[in-house]
This record gives sequence, structure tokens and C-alpha cells, in this order.
Amino acid sequence: MSVLTLYTSAAEREDAQRLSEDSHAVYALPLTRWRSYWNCLLALSSDYPLQTGYCWQPDLANEISNLLANGHHDQEPFDVIHVEHLRGVRYALFAQQLALKSGKFVPPVIWDSVDSISLLFREAAQKSRNQMGKIMTKFELKRTEKYEAWLASQLKHIVLTSPRDKEYYLSLLQPEDSNGMDSSITVVPNGVDLEYFKPDPSITREPASLVVSGKMSYHANIAMVIHLVKDIMPKVWNQRPETRLVIVGKDPSKEIRVLAKNPQVTVTGTVDDIRPYLQRATVAVSPTTYGAGIQNKVLEAMACATPTVASPIAVSALDTEEGQDLLVADNPTDFANTILELIQNPTWSADIGANGRHFVETNHDWNKLTTRLERIYQRATDRNIERR
Repeated sequence: MSVLTLYTSAAEREDAQRLSEDSHAVYALPLTRWRSYWNCLLALSSDYPLQTGYCWQPDLANEISNLLANGHHDQEPFDVIHVEHLRGVRYALFAQQLALKSGKFVPPVIWDSVDSISLLFREAAQKSRNQMGKIMTKFELKRTEKYEAWLASQLKHIVLTSPRDKEYYLSLLQPEDSNGMDSSITVVPNGVDLEYFKPDPSITREPASLVVSGKMSYHANIAMVIHLVKDIMPKVWNQRPETRLVIVGKDPSKEIRVLAKNPQVTVTGTVDDIRPYLQRATVAVSPTTYGAGIQNKVLEAMACATPTVASPIAVSALDTEEGQDLLVADNPTDFANTILELIQNPTWSADIGANGRHFVETNHDWNKLTTRLERIYQRATDRNIERR
């Protein structure tokens, strides 16, 4: 397998290089901030979303062209091309264009959209607390909806992580198109490495401790944490002032960092290993106010048998049983009361955590889900052979 990726920091470059330890051929190229800004500036004059230009790197496109033309020196010809996210879709289109221009065989392209980005933007435009973020998402929304609908006619193999995202994606299409595209858009949920994320019997859960996790520069996570600290935690602290909140995730924004001025709040920034934070916490919280796709932060906490309280939107893509696998609360008062009940009832809390672990084992084991992805590859390959 060959992996082509971009990095924006030394840490990301090191992460990419580690993939080569698993016998992958890794092509990691730099993407500077100025390159991304320039890409977005060029996209302003088009009808395309800025997201589609943000990660364009001509040198990476050249690597794709060379690999498809010449292959990698120690590999068989490629069977399939897997491209991830709306930011990467331009490379998927580029690979297909190579086939049209050269007349040569090019492997089928699978576009892993992950989420419907226009669904995410629609919710962000309504619910984000950041005014500049609202302006940007409103600006991008119509462009993104139009572009995602157009992509359905260009890419015949699309993968999404949840039925909700697929339903929204199909709603962007004309009725006569959506029926034909239904079989071309496949849902493959996100999974968890259950050997990595698991309970650790040697770690004792700290009393009255909460953890919230995620990339803390991501606008939806920023909105979630601000909502948690401003609207929910005062109600918790009013009854249990000793309760501690730990905010775990890389690149915390200024709005997140300033929350650490409260002695009851810890902002970690990047950590080497998130598992101890999940394994030590009394409760994991995810009061997401808007989002799309599956929230990995919820799955990882549940995999560690950490009892989890989440908002309805945070679990909208999960087939969980409320009150058994995790707890759901849809307003600050209910959210705070649910947290307090778990803190005050360790036995019930442990039962919720164990049920959450069982749910993830049953429904989100990567070892099972990768088989589903392999079947998509096989179907795409078989169809490609038939066309040849």
C-alpha cells in the first residue's frame, strides 16, 4: 500500500513517517499555511467551496501521476485509490482525469467523504457561537451543497460514516438522481481499536472528575467546550464544587486556553496518550451543539468503559440505547443533573461504563468494519474489470 499525505508541522511529518514502519510506502509532502491561503484566495473567484482548494499541493498531484504511470518499485499495480474528506476530493477527480486523458487503466476511485460537510456547515451557521465562524460557514454553505451534489455524478463510489449524513447527502440531489445514487453511497461507521482503547484495571477513577476530548482548534469542539463551561458546569459546581474538568486535545484555541484560569479546569493541549485521561475520569462528557458524522470522542470514552453523557447530536449517528449504553441530555440543567447522578452513584456509573464498552465491542470494532470497507473495494474493482 502507498500512502500519500500532507503535513503542516514537524509532529505531523513524524506521524506520517511512522506509517512506513508498517511496510507502507509513504509520500509525505509539506503544506504551508501560505499555500493554503493562496489556494483559498484562488477558490474565491470560482463556485467551488474553499475547502476543496485548501489542501491542494501540485507536488502531491505529481506524485499521484507518477505512481499511476510507473507504480512503486516493490509493489504490484494498484487495485483501488482511496481519497479522504472534501479537502482531498480534488485529488480523486485528478486521478480520474488522468485516466480520461491517457486512455490507460486507472484503478477505481473511492471517495471517503467521512461526513457531509454541507450538513456540518448548515448546523454551524445556525448554532456556532463564533460570529466569524458563522459568517464563513454561511458563505461556504451554498457552494458546498452544490459541490457535494455535483460530486455524486462524478464519483461512483462514495463512503460516509452515518445514515444521517447519507440521508442529507441524497437530499441535495434531484429526486430522479437520488434513487440511482443510493446504492453508490455506502455507510461504513467509524471504528475503535479495542486493544488500544480499553479499561485499565491498574488505574483508579478519580472522584468527581470529568473529561472532554477532541481537537481543540476545531470549531465544533470549541463551541462544545464553551457551552460546557459556561452553561453546564456552573450548575455542577453549585452542588459539587470539588468537581474537576479536564479538557484534553491538541491545539487549544485562545477561547479554550483562557478557561484554565478557573482552578477547577485543566487544559492539557497535546498529550502523548489520551487513554489515561479517559480511564481516570468519573464521567466523559460530550455536549456537542452541532456536528456531522460519528463522534470518535464518544466511542473512545465508551471503549475505555468511561460512563458517558452526551447531547442528542453527539450520538445521532450511533445506534445506542439511551440509559443503558450511555446517557443523553439535551439541555444544560438535565446535563448537569445527569453528571451529578453519575458522580453520586458509583455502582450505576460503573454499569453504564461496562455497557458502553460492550456496545463499542459489538458495533464499532475496526476489525469487523474493515471487512465492510474491503467489500466496497472488491465491488468497485469487479465493476471496473467489467467495464474494461
